[in-house]
Amino acid sequence: MPYTYDTSNIFAKILRGEIPCDKVLETEHSLAFSDIAPKTPHHVLVIPKGPYVCYDHFAQDASDLEIADFTRAIGQVCAQLGVSPGADGAGYRLISNAGRDGVQEVPHLHVHILAGRNIGPMVMAPP
Repeated sequence: MPYTYDTSNIFAKILRGEIPCDKVLETEHSLAFSDIAPKTPHHVLVIPKGPYVCYDHFAQDASDLEIADFTRAIGQVCAQLGVSPGADGAGYRLISNAGRDGVQEVPHLHVHILAGRNIGPMVMAPP
């Protein structure tokens, strides 16, 4: 499926330096920064620097180097935040929304790292 990338999305503007961010980590192919409206004590977004709309677009079209870098960047951020599961029972949740039904707000692949408190069930059942 062909994807159309919108170069005017907020993450593209952050990558171009047009909008500032609270940078947590930057690698050759990825950028991690604090969410401007955090939902947990630790709420970091990790994005690839390439023009990918969602995860399946990235998985199909990104280079092996981009995929490895992005995956390792997520691990580095978790380690940096000290949220990787250990003896104390800490942990985190990764969320990546895609498309309308996934309630994706920014059409650039991004992963939310949420940590610092118990987040509750994965998905609430409909009423």
